[in-house]
Amino acid sequence: MAWFLTLGIGGLALLVLSLVLDGVLEGVLDGIGGGPDGFLLLPVLAGFVSMLGFTGAITLGTTGLGAGAATAAGAVAGAGAAWLTWRACRALMRDGAAPAPRGEDLTGTSGSVVTDIPADAYGEVLLYLAGQPVKYAAKSAVPLARGTEVWVEAVLSPTSVAVRPVRY
Repeated sequence: MAWFLTLGIGGLALLVLSLVLDGVLEGVLDGIGGGPDGFLLLPVLAGFVSMLGFTGAITLGTTGLGAGAATAAGAVAGAGAAWLTWRACRALMRDGAAPAPRGEDLTGTSGSVVTDIPADAYGEVLLYLAGQPVKYAAKSAVPLARGTEVWVEAVLSPTSVAVRPVRY
């Protein structure tokens, strides 16, 4: 039974190491089927070893079966745990982040003037890009005072926009 418990605890330790070292150990398995799409990921291996050990210990301790039957039961349970872990890892790795915001995303958004904008000259507006306040140079066909709410008509450059007042 000590061997099975050692395997179970060793699998948990491997899982903790894979989480703490955050991918450092993943390179060890890349050459033999690891990687994002491979089956040999450290969490998968840790799940298999832990389930093999703990299921084997439970089977050995609660039934009159020998070590061979406990190993077989642990291997079946370990394979199931490995498969579930692999599926979960693949689903999490495919979950891509939202695309990075681009300047073109500003067209049609509203903001407010923070530095007066003379007619056909530049001032400054405060806009929200991906929920973050960003100050841009702004140009308008009509003069706009500080505090005026504006709409972005066009993106002129990565740091400047063309705006018009909301109430025109």
